[in-house]
Amino acid sequence: MKTRCAGYVLALIAAVVLAWPGPAWPQFQGRLEGVVTDSAGAPLAKVAITIVSQRTASMHYDLTTDSEGRFIQVGMMPGYYQISFKKEGFMPKSSEVHVRIADIAKLDVKLEKGAEIIEKAVSDADRLFLKANKLYEEKKFEEAVAIFQEAIKLSPLNWGYFFNLGLAYKKLEKKEDALASFRKAVDLNPDSYSSNKELGEALAKAGSFEEAKPFYEKAAALSPEDPDAHFNLGACLLNTGQTDEALAHFLKTTELKPDYADAYYQIGTIRIGQNKIAEAVSNLENFLTLAPNHEKAPLAKQLLEFLKK
Repeated sequence: MKTRCAGYVLALIAAVVLAWPGPAWPQFQGRLEGVVTDSAGAPLAKVAITIVSQRTASMHYDLTTDSEGRFIQVGMMPGYYQISFKKEGFMPKSSEVHVRIADIAKLDVKLEKGAEIIEKAVSDADRLFLKANKLYEEKKFEEAVAIFQEAIKLSPLNWGYFFNLGLAYKKLEKKEDALASFRKAVDLNPDSYSSNKELGEALAKAGSFEEAKPFYEKAAALSPEDPDAHFNLGACLLNTGQTDEALAHFLKTTELKPDYADAYYQIGTIRIGQNKIAEAVSNLENFLTLAPNHEKAPLAKQLLEFLKK
């Protein structure tokens, strides 16, 4: 039975469902610090800095650099943040940073000289951006979309505006508009983890797994300690027929987060296909221990019952 069970049991396995877990607030905080200089490397004082959480726009900070161009923000919940830097006479700049649990994230920034008219447009755009974020938090997504679009007209090269516009479209289930917005965000900032992740997700949900793969790969490379990044890449690879590569990322997921139930389910089903019954049983049992009420729990129990015969 052991030599023929793989083919039989695989017929029972449901299609892979990509997971995008909801937010879980960590108990510990992180810290961000850095230095802002001009193009020649001289420190810039009184640079206005706005930090907005990718998780919730209601979590944002406003601060300025000191006389040596330094800035520090403590008490930050771990996660990804959009950061904008503005100073009169200089072109504004935006970036993304990952704040980790009980760690110090460092970000050094250089600002270039800019024209006054551009500075005013961007300042007005930032005010619109914060207004749109507030509307988003209030679940007024249609209104948020309209204000994000106004901000983009004033500052069409800000990747963060397109990213947040994509999130609003996503809430409205306007999939094509969300996809276009995330694609533009990645074009403007290829090193944004959040933009690559969301673009990969949008493409995967559209069934374009091959196209989604490089964006999931980039997200995992940008945030190699993020279990969700590895799980989503693994699920994408499984849908492109790259089972061994998918397994490696599911295993990495459980290494980073030992209670990641969905990863154990995927490892278990892959091990069935490899006819590694003991490992399949172990992983499916882990899955059921961690998520006894999961929608896949009945199938996992059915698989285990068959494997143990």
